[in-house]
Amino acid sequence: MLTLHTKVNQADRIDGELILPYELREKSRLRATLSSGEEVAVLTVRGTVLRDGDLLKGNDSRIVKVSAAPEATYRVDCVSPQALLRCAFHLGNRHTQAQVGDGWLRIRRDPVLKDMLTGLGANVLEEQAPFEPESGAYGGAHHHHGDAHHPLAPIPLRQKIHRPGDAQ
Repeated sequence: MLTLHTKVNQADRIDGELILPYELREKSRLRATLSSGEEVAVLTVRGTVLRDGDLLKGNDSRIVKVSAAPEATYRVDCVSPQALLRCAFHLGNRHTQAQVGDGWLRIRRDPVLKDMLTGLGANVLEEQAPFEPESGAYGGAHHHHGDAHHPLAPIPLRQKIHRPGDAQ
């Protein structure tokens, strides 16, 4: 069985495609099937999230492209940026993963959240779409095409506590 274990930045050729929903792209140990029907094992570093377009190198040097599978989602649109920001605030307050688009949000389908968003005045449309939520402040960089890879916020390594009696 092919074992996919290393993320690579680029490749001269693509030998296969692995289509997965976001829920499975979050797992570091996974048995899956390529679009060709071949079974593979995915073994990544714990905490790795596979993104649409990522490339994985296998134990036999083959390169497989990861693709985000369409899944049950809601697309959230509002009449104004302020209304959309308000919806984003309430979703974040509930620790809901969300994808941020140009004037819209996408979340996993959840009828309770749909009712909340509708109550906030949002237009909530059910759709089958690839789901690429933001990685969060400390979860590593979510990459947009052309952007540099860097965290969205500084990652604290160790915080020094300053006390009034400490020498400067």
